[in-house]
Amino acid sequence: MRSMLPALLLIFFAVGPALAQEIAEPKTGTKFAVKDGDTSLLGAGLRTKTIAKVKVYAIGLYVADSALVGPLKGKAGADLYGELVNGDFKKTVVLKFVRNVSTDQIRDAFRDSLKGAGSKAEPWIAYFNDLRSGQEIVIGWVPGVGLKTKVAGTDKPVLDDKAFASAVFAIWLGDKPIQEDVKRALITRTAELVK
Repeated sequence: MRSMLPALLLIFFAVGPALAQEIAEPKTGTKFAVKDGDTSLLGAGLRTKTIAKVKVYAIGLYVADSALVGPLKGKAGADLYGELVNGDFKKTVVLKFVRNVSTDQIRDAFRDSLKGAGSKAEPWIAYFNDLRSGQEIVIGWVPGVGLKTKVAGTDKPVLDDKAFASAVFAIWLGDKPIQEDVKRALITRTAELVK
């Protein structure tokens, strides 16, 4: 048994880093795990604001592994983005804040992006309060469950409204995204992951 110990330790140390693999958003160094349960990181970008390009949050997009070999297979360009916005598979955006943001700033930003999104917009926008650098917002669509939202570690009520969920994902991935370079950054691993 003692003779096997060095071999087992070698295997553990070789596999360990692969299991804990992360990708850093290049402009902030903010790290995102490449896997989150049964989802994989499709890409990560940086939301900036104003002409001075003030860094607000790093964002990562996770999609169900089943979608990588299913609905996303063979998709590119507008078809890929359309599927990411409207597809009925598990998907999540993780916003990791790199600066403090006030309640008014975050609510106004979501309000501007969700104009015409229906009656669920204002109750959902009310979920958000002041956020500090280092805190996160996690927004995910889960088929059969709804739109899940977690703000600074606190779960908010689930909204079972697919059309509203699509409007939320369109903020970053739609025809008129909040920031074009973020939209492109969120799919940078597509060629590597979509089989």
